[in-house]
Amino acid sequence: MKRAIGSLLVSLLFVTPLIAQSKATSEIRKVLEDQTAAWNRGDLDAFMSIGYWRSERLKFISGDKITTGWQQTLDNYRRTYSTREKMGVLTFSDLEIEVLAKDAAVVHGSWRLKRESDEPKGKFTLVFRKLKEGWRIVTDHTS
Repeated sequence: MKRAIGSLLVSLLFVTPLIAQSKATSEIRKVLEDQTAAWNRGDLDAFMSIGYWRSERLKFISGDKITTGWQQTLDNYRRTYSTREKMGVLTFSDLEIEVLAKDAAVVHGSWRLKRESDEPKGKFTLVFRKLKEGWRIVTDHTS
């Protein structure tokens, strides 16, 4: 009986972190799905609120430029994607979610915008943190 209980306890030590990782992965995937839905209905405010840390310490890196702050990042999105035509239809693919700790994860993936005149695409690395409001992107490096 002691051996069975010991085996059960050892099993729980390995299974519990896997369950937590699976939950975090699902929650992060849901954030990205909700962001995509917001983008595709033309709602940049929701896109930002759903996914990004509302902080002046948020980092968004693209090309040779680093943007700091939630509001500045939103302003940049509004300037770059000022019409529904410019926004196009967003898809994320090739998602690899690596949970680093109970409150930290890294996501690698691809993005694509399908627009009438073109289809820009690229790669991204996102650093997520689990905050009181849920999983949020604290650093976005998009190419």
